[in-house]
Formats: sequence, structure tokens, C-alpha cells
Amino acid sequence: MRGAMVGRIPGGEKLVLGLGLAAIIALSWVCTVWLALDVRPVGAHHHHAGAGQIGGLFAMWAVMMMAMMLPTTLPMLTMYARMHQGRWAERSSLLPTALFLLGYAIAWTVFSGAASLLQFWLERSAVVGSPVGALESRAAAGVVLVLAGAFQHSPLKNACLTQCRTPLSFLMTAWREGHAGAVAMGLHHGLFCIGCCWALMALLFVAGVMNLLWMGAITVYMALEKIVPGGKALARWGGVALVLAGVAALLH
Repeated sequence: MRGAMVGRIPGGEKLVLGLGLAAIIALSWVCTVWLALDVRPVGAHHHHAGAGQIGGLFAMWAVMMMAMMLPTTLPMLTMYARMHQGRWAERSSLLPTALFLLGYAIAWTVFSGAASLLQFWLERSAVVGSPVGALESRAAAGVVLVLAGAFQHSPLKNACLTQCRTPLSFLMTAWREGHAGAVAMGLHHGLFCIGCCWALMALLFVAGVMNLLWMGAITVYMALEKIVPGGKALARWGGVALVLAGVAALLH
């Protein structure tokens, strides 16, 4: 990589980036809240569930992932824009940053497809209820809590969280030139983000996939993991709390 200069984003571009990201996050949350308040099962208006229901679940997961994950990646997007300005001060960072975000969104969209298929299968198997998508068995919920808590102490969690917590280090080692490179870098970051957060997303099945309070709590927790100085310790202590909650559910 040619240099590692971190530039300053021009005031106008900084405002556009900030307002644009805020608008996307706000719209994602508005759509998520609207879906959560709709008590009908997603896709239930189709006489033949299946493709229609999976499509509805996919749309729900895709919007929900954008609402929950975009706030946690703001430091990475800001650092990418600053590094782009540092390398090419005469060029706007708006389009490259948007392409980076596109790559990130692609990664989580693929995850949403897998999650929607899983929820569809679990609903068909009567493992989770519809429309809220919560596990019917307290024992199953306990197992998910224990596994999610254990993952918080795993080497994979630590490695992926490290990449998410150090934007400058990630960008210096993963930098690629051009517009295609920006998309590839966003996708690369998205994969690390999925590796860091997939187990926390599985917790949505414990209290209900469309439980707004649960979604909000997980979003704040993931953001703190990635941003605050003691984020790694928070991840480990959170893991302990999840394991204890899971054991309590299993013993209930």
C-alpha cells in the first residue's frame, strides 16, 4: 500500500456522509419497527407459503441487519473516507465510501438470506413460533445462550473483533485500489463483522426475531464491543453472562 496517510474529510463531504449514513440507518430502523409492529406472520398473505414467505423473511432480515449493523461500522467507514482523502486529497471520497458500504451490505445480505432460510425451516419444523420467531423450547433457548456465550471466548471471536476494533490496521493490510477494490474491501470487512457477530444474532431467536427491545440491546452491545476501549473485556464478560443465563434456562 502506498503510504498510510490519514487525511481530513472536507466539511461538505463530511456533512453529506454523515447525513447519508444517518438517513440509511434511520430508514432501516423505521422499516424494522414497522415490520415488528405488524402482527401478521411475514408472508402469511400468500395462499401457498414457501417462496413468498421466504421472500418476506429475507426482506425482514436484510432490513434488520442494516438497522443493527450500520451503527457499529461507523468508525470503519469514517476511517476509510479519511484514508482515501489522505491518499488522493484532490478526489472526493463520497463514491468510494459508498462502494465500501455496498460491499459491506452485500456481505450482510448474504447472511440475511441464510438466516431467513433457517427461520423458515425452524418455523416449518415448529421449533420457533410465527410471527415472532422465538424458540418454543426453553431448553433450546438455553442451549443457544450457552453456545453464544462460549463463542464470545473463542479465538475466532477475538480475531474478528480485533479487525473490527482497529479500522486503521485493517485498512492498511486490506487496501485495494479502484472502485472494485472499495467494494471488495467492504465485503472483506463485512465478513469479519459476520464472524464477530453471528452468534449474537442467533440470540434473536431466544426472545423473538422481531423483538424491538432485544434488537436494540444487541445493537448497543455490539457497538460497545467494537468502539469502547474495554470492548474485548466487555465481550468476555458478556459471554459469561450469556452462559449463566443459558444454564439457568436449562435448569428451570
